[in-house]
Amino acid sequence: MNDYYYFCAMNVRYSLLFLALCCAMPTLSQVRWNQTYQSYIDKYSDLAVEQMQRYDVPASITLAQGLLESGAGRSELAIRGKNHFGIKCHGWTGRRSFHTDDRPNECFRNYGSVRESYEDHSLFLVNGQRYQSLFRLKITDYKGWARGLKAAGYATHPQYAKLLIDIIECYGLDEYDRGGKSSKRQNTWADNRHEIFAFNNNFYIVAREGDTYRTIGDEVGISYKKLARNNERHRDAVLQEGDIVYLKKKQKRASKDYKGVTHNVRPGESMYAISQYYGIQVESLYKINDLGPDYQIEVGHELRLR
Repeated sequence: MNDYYYFCAMNVRYSLLFLALCCAMPTLSQVRWNQTYQSYIDKYSDLAVEQMQRYDVPASITLAQGLLESGAGRSELAIRGKNHFGIKCHGWTGRRSFHTDDRPNECFRNYGSVRESYEDHSLFLVNGQRYQSLFRLKITDYKGWARGLKAAGYATHPQYAKLLIDIIECYGLDEYDRGGKSSKRQNTWADNRHEIFAFNNNFYIVAREGDTYRTIGDEVGISYKKLARNNERHRDAVLQEGDIVYLKKKQKRASKDYKGVTHNVRPGESMYAISQYYGIQVESLYKINDLGPDYQIEVGHELRLR
């Protein structure tokens, strides 16, 4: 299965499910969407900051919503109608088009440019009575904004708030809310950033020679101590080239794709290495297999993953 599969979601519904689908993929090497999302961010970050300065909508929220609602600018609605936020026709007198979303042939607003779409998105929130409580939040409270948008009914996807938060944290978009990034991207994300992958409801990168938890933490905007804890390592542990480094706390079991699947222990493997490969906690791997703390791993042993 190649990368094209992950970029073929060309309407609003599929773009909203994009991350959820990525997180369910069965191997660590298949999911590569960083460059597409990053290119979108590089292209429209200035516009999002401009809207924040004019209307007090966090730039991180604007960018994350644009990414999800438009499939990073690749949805049919974004390409043909310049609509990057999935805003429907309610009260709209301008150009329009019809697409299937929650129901068949729903009416969506069309714009003459992406800038018009960004402007209308801001005005949609500013003038919408149900969104007024959001403007009492701090501009840096992206989690509150994400949850508030979902609670106010901006989107029907049950994981909408979580998807927004994951995108913001994965790409460090909250730095735009604090004025910490510029359109020239003068930091390690721009110059030599790691590619970010999604797996088992988590994000990870692959360590390069010379990487430490501190250098990776500085790049992705996560405390190196927390980053080490997420990977069940000491904060001063030495990373080797090729090591998997998860950005969030690992899950307690493998993804549903591994239901009924076992791992056959190979020479040189450790319980920790296996837990990293599947993105699950070491302690959980022991519990799932009813193994005590004195268990000695054996080549050929079949380990359950869920």
